[in-house]
Amino acid sequence: MSKSSNHTYSFPENFLWGGAIAANQAEGAYNLGGKGLSTQDVAPRGVMGSITEEPTEDNMKLIGIDMYHRYKDDVKLFAEMGFKVFRTSIAWSRIFPKGDELEPNEEGLQFYDNLFDECRKYGIEPLVTLSHYETPLHLAKEYDGWVNRKMIGFYERYATTVFNRYKNKVKYWLTFNEINSILEFPFMSGGIYTPKEKLSKQDLYQAIHHELVASASAVKLCHEIIPDAQIGCMILSMPTYPLTPNPDDVIKVMEYEHSNYFFGDMHVRGRYPGYMKRYFRENGIEIHMEDGDQEMLLNTVDFISFSYYMSTCQTADPAKQVAGEGNLIGGIPNPYLPASEWGWQIDPQGLRYVLNMFYDRYQKPLFIVENGLGAVDELITGPNGEKTVEDDYRIQYLNDHLVQVGEALEDGVDIMGYTSWGCIDVVSASTAQLKKRYGFIYVDRHDDGSGTLERYRKKSFHWYKDVIASNGNSLKR
Repeated sequence: MSKSSNHTYSFPENFLWGGAIAANQAEGAYNLGGKGLSTQDVAPRGVMGSITEEPTEDNMKLIGIDMYHRYKDDVKLFAEMGFKVFRTSIAWSRIFPKGDELEPNEEGLQFYDNLFDECRKYGIEPLVTLSHYETPLHLAKEYDGWVNRKMIGFYERYATTVFNRYKNKVKYWLTFNEINSILEFPFMSGGIYTPKEKLSKQDLYQAIHHELVASASAVKLCHEIIPDAQIGCMILSMPTYPLTPNPDDVIKVMEYEHSNYFFGDMHVRGRYPGYMKRYFRENGIEIHMEDGDQEMLLNTVDFISFSYYMSTCQTADPAKQVAGEGNLIGGIPNPYLPASEWGWQIDPQGLRYVLNMFYDRYQKPLFIVENGLGAVDELITGPNGEKTVEDDYRIQYLNDHLVQVGEALEDGVDIMGYTSWGCIDVVSASTAQLKKRYGFIYVDRHDDGSGTLERYRKKSFHWYKDVIASNGNSLKR
């Protein structure tokens, strides 16, 4: 099937174009406004490094990009690009500093009132993640995070508080960021203080059960408190290809994909699938259910959101089990794909593939809430005298991925929107660097802590503004 080179895609009129960040990577102000410590405040090297007893000066997230004080300027820049939606998260420890209090912190609540008001002033819909890799540190240390069933109640109190507070301002919600990442990063994703190597599969999957019950409870609460809102799950998508056509490799892929599909299956169907019951049997795992858990899990999501950065391969051949340096959740590099500076393989077609896979499986609307290219950017003086970044590599990456979103729309997939990751430079989650930049907006801060925190529009800023203004028609195939 040939297509003409000037083919345009029919993005829906109400398609939600925008960008995404997380509170812990952008806000800073880790000890201001009554905020308590979170797990991120003691993870100065991101998921790659060890945790510290107390916050240390080398932790870039303590200041982040100082969005806590600069959010008005930043939202104005998002509005200049034409954002319809802005995905951010609420820092749980701004609302409940320790996590187990009975009463919330009013100063923290007011900050998000101000932020959401600023978004709505420009007609930007907030898309809010309740828990984005930042469990209150007290809950991690005192309760071992989601291993402890008491976390469900703490999370319900927090969710109820923010749903009631922002019910007139926020119509799109997500329960947990990349919930399946708990399999690889139990501390960052699940607030589990027990070191990963000492964590039993029994404890890990019991923690996952608690999170899934809490997520379903948040769905129920959201539907009760904000009837006109939509609430979804958020999954780290990692499409996986067999390294060879050997049936052993194909079965290996199926088993690997089950470990991630499991989280979507639970959120959409509300029941443990047969393949997980087999896994539990074969690994001596027994999920402890309490009365009401099975009924609660049947509160299923309105849509599925996901991140997409890369695909990976699997093989059953032990001689070929070579991990890729950038593949955060396992997998083998694909010999047909290039990689970013951080070893993340670049596969635009994988996005079309995963959109089709999810839609075929769930028949629910999909929302791409993270996708982007981390790269080292050079700030230069442009022809008009303004400082900028000539980030054609980022434009190419995003263009090619959005073309595949257009293809998926042609395939009949129901896609709500697209929020590129790190629409303004933020501190990286994986390595806690600022050198690894994703944004359309350059932030003058560096890994040694130097910089003015000034904001500069990159070349991609103007490109994305055109994409939004044309509703995708400016994309180049």
